[in-house]
Amino acid sequence: MREADEITLLRTVLVFPIAYMILSKFQPAWITIVLMVVMFVMDALDGYAAVKEKSRGEVTMLEYAMAALGDMVARHKVSGYKAKKGKGDSYGPRLDIAGDRVTEYILWIVFVAVNIVPLFVLMLIVVRHSFADALMGARGTSSKMKSRFARLVYSSNIGRGGVAVVKVVTFSYLTLVYTSGWNLTVGYALTAVLAAYILIRGAAEIYESLQ
Repeated sequence: MREADEITLLRTVLVFPIAYMILSKFQPAWITIVLMVVMFVMDALDGYAAVKEKSRGEVTMLEYAMAALGDMVARHKVSGYKAKKGKGDSYGPRLDIAGDRVTEYILWIVFVAVNIVPLFVLMLIVVRHSFADALMGARGTSSKMKSRFARLVYSSNIGRGGVAVVKVVTFSYLTLVYTSGWNLTVGYALTAVLAAYILIRGAAEIYESLQ
């Protein structure tokens, strides 16, 4: 198994103790927040591990980070490698998406269960992911999106990084709402922003897959 896939599996498993800590109102709450941040950071690390393996170790973490921020020189080195396709390449991207869905669904379910997030929000997210994943899975990888709209809101570094930041902020704040009594109105606002962001990205996937 590739290092990238091991990281994916590890971050997927990590969501279960995080969910337990939220439901049990584990204190101090900042420990739960830190673990949640680590889990989302690992989502970026498995991408780096996959790129490093394909480039035969020639890409450093700094170069990968620079590429993620839009540096053209580093981007060329990261995307311009030549390597034989291994067995892990066929299921690696699908495994990464599965890990994303498991972690996200479990967090949504937890906050719905404790009456912090309305049930219809979870229903919208499940429908969005189900159709978008199915259509994009039939088409291929999302990294090869061609339309400007899809590249901007989904496959670009801004799109990927933006939704990751919003997820961390929203889920962290919702954790504090339940465990520490923070203002729920702000939690609703953040939930609306995250749900809208996810739905827009889903629309981009569906739009691209139908082209």
